[in-house]
Amino acid sequence: MQGEVRLDVENGVAELLLDRAAKHNAMTPEMAAQLATHARAIDADDRARAVLIRGAGERAFCSGSDLNSLAAYASAWHFRNRVEYAAALRGLRKPVVAALQGWTLGGGAEMALGADYRIAATGTRIGFPEVQRGWVGGGGASQLLPRLIGHAAATRLLMLAEPIEAEEALRLGLVHEVVAPEALLPRARVVAAKLAGFSPVAVQSVKAALRAAMESSLSAGIAYENEMNVLCFSAGDHLEGIRAFNEKRPAEFAR
Repeated sequence: MQGEVRLDVENGVAELLLDRAAKHNAMTPEMAAQLATHARAIDADDRARAVLIRGAGERAFCSGSDLNSLAAYASAWHFRNRVEYAAALRGLRKPVVAALQGWTLGGGAEMALGADYRIAATGTRIGFPEVQRGWVGGGGASQLLPRLIGHAAATRLLMLAEPIEAEEALRLGLVHEVVAPEALLPRARVVAAKLAGFSPVAVQSVKAALRAAMESSLSAGIAYENEMNVLCFSAGDHLEGIRAFNEKRPAEFAR
């Protein structure tokens, strides 16, 4: 069973489903290519204002790359030029919510790191097992984790390859919320819908500024934030925000 990455757009939210439950939603090269294609389509689709990614079934969000497919690359050079699925998700301009349940490992955990908001169900286990298999993750974990949770915690996760429970991930700041399994998808959809209701210019500008904060100096980041604010004003959505405030109603941002 090769699996599939499914895309559905409804009410402003593009929902991505990793549909390979029998194999813990492990990613194949075909699924990676599908995810990259869907990511490009989402960024180009004005109907999609926020993204939700989840895994099929209850046992896993994604257990990472299918190990047999990793062994099938003709050479290390072919592997180097693979479609990197965590990078495809991380590259989305629009806000991404990840609904995590069960095993969230390796490249699956790196996909989660690429999301902007992570919600985990109780019982979720997040880990980076690559080192015990003989390699290092290639989807950004060694760079993103220290920035998100600090060097010491990142060292523990990446070098000892021991997964952590959802509650510890919340304590470390690796996830934003922990909910009961039955509440995971409803809560993730509420968050995605809320993001989809904001000004697309504003929410994408916030995302861009937050990403810049991971890489730039404080002064450069503040200057970039101001330019993002100017961009928002030039788009004119602030006028609807002011009108809605004065009229005591929710703002309605069209794009």
